[in-house]
This record gives sequence, C-alpha cells and structure tokens, in this order.
Amino acid sequence: MKKLCVFLIFLLPASFMTAKGPDTTTYEFTVVKELKITPVKNQSRSGTCWSFSGLGLVEAELLRMGKEEVDLSEMFVVYTNYADQAKKYVRLHGDGIFAGGGSFADVLYTMKHYGAVPEEAMRGLEYGEDIHVHGELDALTKAYVDAVIKNPNRKLSPAWEKGFRGILNAYLGEIPANFTYKGKNYTPQSFAASLGFNADDYVSLTSFTHHPFYTEFAIEIPDNWRWATSYNLPLDELIQVCDNAINTGYTVAWGSDVSEKGFDRDGVAIVPEVKTEELSGSDQTRWLGLSPRERDAQLLNFYKPGHEKNITPELRQAAFDNYETTDDHGMLIYGIAKDQLGTKYYMVKNSWGETGKYKGLWYASEAFVKYKTINIVVHKNALPATIKAKLGLK
Repeated sequence: MKKLCVFLIFLLPASFMTAKGPDTTTYEFTVVKELKITPVKNQSRSGTCWSFSGLGLVEAELLRMGKEEVDLSEMFVVYTNYADQAKKYVRLHGDGIFAGGGSFADVLYTMKHYGAVPEEAMRGLEYGEDIHVHGELDALTKAYVDAVIKNPNRKLSPAWEKGFRGILNAYLGEIPANFTYKGKNYTPQSFAASLGFNADDYVSLTSFTHHPFYTEFAIEIPDNWRWATSYNLPLDELIQVCDNAINTGYTVAWGSDVSEKGFDRDGVAIVPEVKTEELSGSDQTRWLGLSPRERDAQLLNFYKPGHEKNITPELRQAAFDNYETTDDHGMLIYGIAKDQLGTKYYMVKNSWGETGKYKGLWYASEAFVKYKTINIVVHKNALPATIKAKLGLK
C-alpha cells in the first residue's frame, strides 16, 4: 500500500501539486442570496429586541413590496405592549409574567390594533438619555403593578391604569394622537394603514416534539405572555420554510437562544462538536495568558470553520426541556451565505448597534438555527406550497 501511494504521488500533475486549498484560518463568507433590509439599530440597555426585530421584519417587508424605506418607532410598540401586559398581569393576580420581554406576536398585534408611528414621532427617550436604558423604567413598572395587586383596599381603583400610563408617559413619551410625516397628517392607525402592511398575512412557526406536528400551540416560554400560538412543523420542514422564504424574497423574524458559547459576540453563531463543559478543563499551560473569552473562541473555532454537531429533533427537544435552549433574543434573517468549506449560514440582522466584525450583522450556521430556534415569523406566502397545504393555510 505504501508503494502504491508513493507511485500515485509522482503521477499527479504539477498544477495539482502547487494548488492551494481553501484558507481555513479564518471565516470567508460568500453571499448566496441577500435581501434588502433597513439599517442596523441599537436596543442598547433594554430588553426590547422583540420590538426591534419584529419591526425590522415589517420594514424589510415594505422594501420587498417596493415601498420607500421607513424607520418605525420601536418604543411606540413597547408602550402599547407594556400597557397590555400590565392589565393581563393584574387580571392574573400576579401569577403571570411582567417584564421587558415580548414576542413577535406583540408587534403584529400592535400593527393590527394600535397602528404604527415613525421613529421621529416617538423616540421614547424622555428620561435624559440618548440611548435606550430601561433598568429604572422596568423596575418602576414592575413595582407599580405588584403594588396594585397587593392593594390593601382589596378593590382596584379606576385610576391604576392611568397611573401606570403616567410612568410610561414620563419615560417613553405620550403616544401621539396626531403627527405630521413628510407633509401629511396621520394618526397611528391611519399611518399603519398607509403602509399597506397586513399583520394577518404573517404566521409563527416552530418545531418541537411535545406537541403534534401541523397543529397550533402556545410555546411555553415566559415572554409569550399573550399566549400567541405557533404552527408546529418537523425540523426539516422548518428549515425548508427559512430557505424558501429567503430564496423567494421574504425575510424571516427569528427568535433564538444566544446565551450559548457558540454565539460569538463578533458575528458568528455555530454549534461546535466540542462540549462546552470541556472548556474549563483544557490545558491551562497552553491557554496561559488568554482571557476566558479568547480561550473559548479558539476552542470553539470562532476564528475558522470547523465541524459542528448533527442536530436532530431529539437533541433539540432535550435542550428545550432542560432549559438549555431559552427564549433570549429576537433577530432578522435576511440572507444565505456559505463559508469557504461550503457550510451554509443564515445572514442575520441584530439590534446591538454596529458592533462586531460585521457591523451588527451575524452569520448563523444552519446547525445553530436548527438547534436554537424558538420560533420564526414569515409571510404565509413564503411557505412552500406543500407545507402551506398541510397547515390548511390559504
């Protein structure tokens, strides 16, 4: 066998002997399909990614429909949903959740029932900051609704909702009853109508085995306080929807877990084969002088393409059941790319400002999307016809 190998080497052409393979010392991404999106924004120190990513979908969909670019107010959506969430929390005697989180369903509900306003009409920065800093606002609103529930009068006054909105008004500003935008006067409802965006055209999809496929259920996550439902698909079909959406011009709102070490803060999201619990047991001499983040980055191949786990429905379900996959963050998938080894990635718009190597954009491997997706929201026409029929959608 050794003699044969040596003989074959001498038979190889000189051009082959001098050819170089792909550079695997760093990531090199090639765009396969990229859709138009609006600029990256910054949610800053607030838990409002759901509003930024949900409106990112709306803004991108308007571009798809051939409309001009518009910058919609995230804090208008936050205001209306904080108010709705407070009422539900009080009705449940505090047994529900009240926090800064939310879901894509909250954005669609707002567009349908309350309307929309441009960013210039409601920036939501009435508290002496130039960026969104919601620590004080979230603490005050939570304390307020808890006080309402514990009311020693044992009877709610008709004033509590007005008082709650008073806090929102002080921090986010009052919702404008009327405003002027590009020379025209609007209400939030008339402005939303002028956009031509129909919230009823969008569906939420997920993939978990603890509910029957092709049925709807409310995903059991704290931020789904509206108990909005999602259609349940087999994992491979969920990925088919993502691919078909991008390839036919539709962006995808993506709810995911970003607390994993595989979600690098410099713009790559992967599921490496190495177990994350092995990181702390690595050769300390070899890693001497490296910060924990630098050490993790090298072990997890943040700097270069590597092998990833094979994601199965069972592995995905176990991670969700064991609280390893949690509802952390909302983003927008707007394209497909490949690295130099041919591995597929989804191009992702984040809402952390123009940070990282790719200026606020991420490349999430298909394995990561399979493993860590909580749900996606897409236009129903983005679904392949066979899947659409299975769900009974028209």
